[in-house]
Amino acid sequence: MIIIIAVTSAAGILLFTCTYVLIWHRRGKGLWFLLCKKTSSNTEKNYEAMIVSYGSLAPKRYMYSEVMKITSSRKSQLGKGGYGVVFKGRLHDDRLVAVKFLHDCKGNGDEFVNEVMSIGRTSHVNVVSLYGFCLEGSKRALIYEYMPNGSLDKYIYSEHPKEILGWQRLYVIAIGIARGLEYLHHSCNTRIVHFDIKPQNILLDKDFSPKIADFGLAKLCHTKESKLSMTGARGTIGFIAPEVHSRTFGVVSTKSDVYSYGMMLLEMVGGRRNVKSVVAKSSEKYFPDWIYDHFEQDDGLQACEVTREIEEIARKMTMIGLWCVQILPAYRPTITKVLEMFERSTDDMDMPPKQNFSGLLENSAHNMDVQSSSTRN
Repeated sequence: MIIIIAVTSAAGILLFTCTYVLIWHRRGKGLWFLLCKKTSSNTEKNYEAMIVSYGSLAPKRYMYSEVMKITSSRKSQLGKGGYGVVFKGRLHDDRLVAVKFLHDCKGNGDEFVNEVMSIGRTSHVNVVSLYGFCLEGSKRALIYEYMPNGSLDKYIYSEHPKEILGWQRLYVIAIGIARGLEYLHHSCNTRIVHFDIKPQNILLDKDFSPKIADFGLAKLCHTKESKLSMTGARGTIGFIAPEVHSRTFGVVSTKSDVYSYGMMLLEMVGGRRNVKSVVAKSSEKYFPDWIYDHFEQDDGLQACEVTREIEEIARKMTMIGLWCVQILPAYRPTITKVLEMFERSTDDMDMPPKQNFSGLLENSAHNMDVQSSSTRN
């Protein structure tokens, strides 16, 4: 009898304990669910408020499942970079698009949405159009118009770049990029500094008209002044303005994009990467030094396969490029001034002073190596 009572008591205690634990476990899960739901709900409200504030100008927001359907489950890859992978896709209205899947990101995404909305308001023939975006937890994607002729780098770095595009078309592309930058710097609703102008980020449409793309590093400037406050360097080695990696050269501003644009102009003329000589062979001259020296010599730009017929175009692009890459921002032209220079003859332009480009590149590369890569990520 005593044994039966003892067993019954033990079973009762065990049952009570299990019931108690189960109730608190469910209660805890319920509280956690409510907390997550509340946080998620608040974040969604912020997104919705942003979208509503932009009205009809806001790019469309897609669910991740929709983006996967648009790209046929990421079937056709167009390219990849440090920030994500780009796939070809098709919208329900049959428009071709390029969908960039960004690497999984932490955080609530407020900054991402704000940037997407601001860039989504841009509208210029030389800036790629953003059709929509996806922000679902850590999954983020950008949906752009499709550019059938790819990026500029595959043409200017080819074995015979001038035979593919031709100097005249190259000249028109250079002016188009400058117009796109002028729009971002001065005519856009919110001034945008791109910070990663390079041939890989210039896309060409079916008529080879250039469009500035990839705003992953862009910064918005809400004041009338173009100066920006920022921490850490951003951009691509060889195109980064000196003041971006060291404030001793001056303030970061729209002229930081002008520097990158100048480096790209010189690459378009020379048909070679501006950091190639430093990486491959230290005894070779850094590209801007090399092109400056040839420019001063009697042989002009013949080293860049320039004939007499198109020498004026090449000389103008080179002179403008060398002015844009002046080490101190104060001596660089604004992008508006650059467009004015394209309208003038080279006889009316002064030769820019030569810079210590080699020392600058070594200093830039050293600073980028020393700094944490967290800024890029």
